[in-house]
Amino acid sequence: MTPQPLSGAAAPQVDAESAIISWARAAVPAGAAVASLAVSAIVVLAAGADPVAALGALASGALGDRFALVDTLLKACPLVLTGLAVALAFRSGVWNIGAEGQLLVGALVATAVGGASGELPFPLPLFLALAAGALAGALWAALPAALLVARNVSEVIGTIMLNFVAARLVGWAVHGPLMESGARYPQSDPLPGAALLPLLAGRLHAGVAIVAALVLVVWVVVFRTAIGFRWRTLGQNPRAARVAGFSPARALVSVMLASGGLAGLAGAIEVLGVTGRLFEQFSGGQGYTAIAVALLARLHPVGVAVTALFFGALAAGSGAMQRAAGVSAVLVAIVQAATILALLALESPRLAPARRAAASADEEAK
Repeated sequence: MTPQPLSGAAAPQVDAESAIISWARAAVPAGAAVASLAVSAIVVLAAGADPVAALGALASGALGDRFALVDTLLKACPLVLTGLAVALAFRSGVWNIGAEGQLLVGALVATAVGGASGELPFPLPLFLALAAGALAGALWAALPAALLVARNVSEVIGTIMLNFVAARLVGWAVHGPLMESGARYPQSDPLPGAALLPLLAGRLHAGVAIVAALVLVVWVVVFRTAIGFRWRTLGQNPRAARVAGFSPARALVSVMLASGGLAGLAGAIEVLGVTGRLFEQFSGGQGYTAIAVALLARLHPVGVAVTALFFGALAAGSGAMQRAAGVSAVLVAIVQAATILALLALESPRLAPARRAAASADEEAK
């Protein structure tokens, strides 16, 4: 009599345990967001204001009507792309802290190319500006990648330092060659209409559709292609990457190029779809906020989109909260910080082996 394999009987139990762990992993970011709002309510109460009114105004300013929804989507767009950039690099074991600088360089080059090609028929100036912004971000990210591969210079140091260089480049450009023709303010002339993203409804521009499509593209690349497998292998075990027969150095450079390209495209879309011109202090720190977005999303492309919408809603509702409840918009920074702290607090080291096993099962299922 042939003995029956035990794997079939054990499989339902293993699947159930994996499902429970997966649900627990998904609940951690949601729990962090709820905990951060609770902490923020306590801070508002300590400041002598009504937390219910403040958080109600925050929600209304972010989701209250179609204008608020559009504002939330526009605030979330650069966070989605920079969050994808950070998540892609972090998942590959590369600490790209330079999304801010890559975004700024992308906006700078997109402005220069869009302004110079404005006489061409639509949509050539737009395509050229978007491509130039993405390429500029990719090349900016390639600098610390090359330093890491050639000289073993920490990518953390390299990317952070280049953030400051990029900010100074933008300042130099709007005070110099890109300064408006009237020479009154440190900003560029308005970009020609042929270089701007078309509007879909009201202020909602076509860049939102581009961003949504890129979320799907990044997911497919990471989980359905050979290069995505190499990037994930690089992040999990560089030695295994060598054994598998591909170069970790090449994988590192390629993922930094992709990461920088996404961040550079974020800057290009922001200047071509929202501001219409470049100016000093162009970025509101989206490249730094992207780190929080990526970590809260557990470095998953779809999670990045959801988390970016959460942070975009906070940014969009902060003004309404200040007007309606008299609470400073700085509270939004407190909510963001509390979210990260809550996420770290909810991450139990004892669950790490189980999470790694569940992650491996998820990737095999994909």
